[in-house]
Amino acid sequence: MAVTRAQQPVVTTPAPLPVRARLAHPLLLLTGIVLVALNMRACLAAVSPMVGEIQRTFGLSATASGLITTVPVLFQGVGAPLTPRLTRRFGAERVVLGAVLVLGAGVLLRVLPSVTALYAGCVVIGVAIAVLNVSMPGLVKREFPDRAATMTGVYSTTMLVGATLAAGTSVPLEHALGGGWRASLGVWSLLALIAAVAWLPQVLRSRQEQHRGAVAAAGAPARPVEGIWKSPLAWQISLFMGISSLLVYTLVAWMPTILADHGMERGQAGLVFAFSNLVQVAGAFLVPLMAGRMTSQRALAVTMAALNGLGIALLLVAPVSAAWVSATILGVAQGGSLGLGLAFIVLRTRTAAGAAQLGGMSQAIGYLVAAAGPVGAGALHQLTGGWETTLVLMLVLVLVVGAAGWGAGRNRTL
Repeated sequence: MAVTRAQQPVVTTPAPLPVRARLAHPLLLLTGIVLVALNMRACLAAVSPMVGEIQRTFGLSATASGLITTVPVLFQGVGAPLTPRLTRRFGAERVVLGAVLVLGAGVLLRVLPSVTALYAGCVVIGVAIAVLNVSMPGLVKREFPDRAATMTGVYSTTMLVGATLAAGTSVPLEHALGGGWRASLGVWSLLALIAAVAWLPQVLRSRQEQHRGAVAAAGAPARPVEGIWKSPLAWQISLFMGISSLLVYTLVAWMPTILADHGMERGQAGLVFAFSNLVQVAGAFLVPLMAGRMTSQRALAVTMAALNGLGIALLLVAPVSAAWVSATILGVAQGGSLGLGLAFIVLRTRTAAGAAQLGGMSQAIGYLVAAAGPVGAGALHQLTGGWETTLVLMLVLVLVVGAAGWGAGRNRTL
């Protein structure tokens, strides 16, 4: 008996699964993001307390020793523009996995008994962190489109927590492991391995969805933003991030020395600096949350710049007597500026691809500018014999940050 058209079974093709549907266990994604973020500053912060021992081991000059911390920052700027192309070709999940594994390899390379390996490891670490810096905002925007600013606060806070823990545990780990600075620094490769294992489910799910023909983003085009390098808004965001980072890295390198040179005992100066780093965690968490609830973030950006200026001014006029107050203000300003800069990337773009592209531009400019801060401050100190010129110049740069933040905070998108 013939089957009529009406009797024929209807075969329906299931609609492509939205990106969020691939996450059968959203906790896996959150865990992966947190563990990846822990790695993004830890291996940089861990080396700072070890620089003196590394210098003695290899007989390095003061300038060569300074490059141990400067080279990774410089190569974060060099590697950032390459990341959007990698994510478009291989997918963000695989790029993040590869970057975490390369980061772990760089940590191990850095502790080999060779000066060449030491600096090569610094280069590898810088490039790997650059890839993660640019990939994560795009991932956050894609997977949490309605809570992008909140999740930005989570992972920016986690980065600072990782840095604080690493800086605080480097010396105890050296004593506990009994292998000197190499064992203390090398152990952070295990954190990278743990993050890679935790991130693996995202790679597997991504591949499964690609086999099913699922879309790469929830209805959003993957094409890049046209003319982003000519966009005033993109340049304002980049300058806000770059000069804010320069201020941070300059004080990371020299704040304890500034306090000690004005008569504070070095141990106490280290405690003040550690406290400032701890306060950054609060700023990095709260400021992106506030930014996500605002239509315009202009007032927030100017407030962060003003707090930076106030903290630096206190270092200039009352470095010892106002040290704890200055450390508190600078902690809020520096952590908040980091969180707000990352929030700008997701708030000022329409798509995950756009966020990755803006992240590549802003962080390329940002870290190349930031790398000049510690070196320039040291050169000015050597030239003038004091810190006043450096701090006054930093106050001038705060004005530039405020102007850039005023533009970046407008309710516009690329």
